[in-house]
Amino acid sequence: MSTTLFTSESVTEGHPDKIADQISDAVLDHMLAQDPGSRVACETLVTTGLALVAGEVTTEGYVHLPDVVRGTLQRIGYTNSAFGIDATTCAVLTNLDQQSPDIAMGVDTGGAGDQGMMFGYATDETDDLMPPTIHFAHAVTRQLATVRKSGEMPWLRPDGKAQVTVEFDGARAIRIHTVVVSTQHDPDVRQSDLVSAVTEKVVKPALPADMYSEDDCILHINPTGRFVIGGPHGDAGLTGRKIIVDTYGGVGRHGGGAFSGKDATKVDRSAAYASRWAAKNVVAAGLARRCEIQLAYAIGVVEPVSVHVDTFGTGKVSDDELSRAVAEVFDFRPKSIIETLGLTAPIFTPTAAYGHFGRTPEVRVPATGGDSVQFFPWELTDRVDDLKTAVGG
Repeated sequence: MSTTLFTSESVTEGHPDKIADQISDAVLDHMLAQDPGSRVACETLVTTGLALVAGEVTTEGYVHLPDVVRGTLQRIGYTNSAFGIDATTCAVLTNLDQQSPDIAMGVDTGGAGDQGMMFGYATDETDDLMPPTIHFAHAVTRQLATVRKSGEMPWLRPDGKAQVTVEFDGARAIRIHTVVVSTQHDPDVRQSDLVSAVTEKVVKPALPADMYSEDDCILHINPTGRFVIGGPHGDAGLTGRKIIVDTYGGVGRHGGGAFSGKDATKVDRSAAYASRWAAKNVVAAGLARRCEIQLAYAIGVVEPVSVHVDTFGTGKVSDDELSRAVAEVFDFRPKSIIETLGLTAPIFTPTAAYGHFGRTPEVRVPATGGDSVQFFPWELTDRVDDLKTAVGG
């Protein structure tokens, strides 16, 4: 069988679109910390020296939005106007209105906050049951942020992205074929020094030795030769423009809905989390090597209009039987998803960079409100035995 290539992209937390996502989710978390019943649909635009926050919100809490915006920019590392935006001096404009009562009428009874379809995916190709291409791309961008924040590479600036191409023999990943890294930097660093440092301190530590060989991999490090103007000065950023980075790197399908800035009554977010949870449990149970689950909803309607399972020919039982088992084991009503996964807790800001899936569920992090909460509960494999029972094994 001939080999094939597949590529996925990741971006750093300092990418303009990811700045916008993190601000939107920070607004959400601050509101949930005060009022777990908050309804939030928050969109952010960032450009040179400016952050604009808009949307629809219903909450009993109060959030000083400029403080949230500036705190998010400070955490990311935008502390100098030369980087594209400065947390201390940037302008912050806000325009938040109340959620439409027409939407609230359907959500208050436990129905979906909108119509649409959502997909979850899992594969046994990596330990975190994520596609290898996006798994490796996230590893590179995380490492890029780590060496910047540690001071190991002080001339790095926050904006950056990576792209990883993997060669497959059939469905089996055999090697990393190409790595592309573009990172914002100070103007006085030499290109040769940048290429050497990124190769040795970012790419090599981030990728597994059994998949990456410097002698057998094509590397493109800042291929234009210069990336000084970046962040919101180089490109405007908007919430919801990195939906493939946020999910599975182009593997499988996508329903089109973005996540950040939306509370869990919006099934774009909660049902995408629930479908990943279900797909991951199917694979962890050994019932399939690959699994994609589609959920679909009608606005204001409690039950999903459809549940569909596709194992791409890898299932131990038929996809019809797995669809029945998944629908039996998992309660996909929006209110149940929210309650079971604890999605009224302020846990969302960390999801807004380096993907919403593939994280360790047992890690506990400080919530915005100061309490400790479970991180990424949709990554738990806690329904494995139930699924095995449901399919008779």
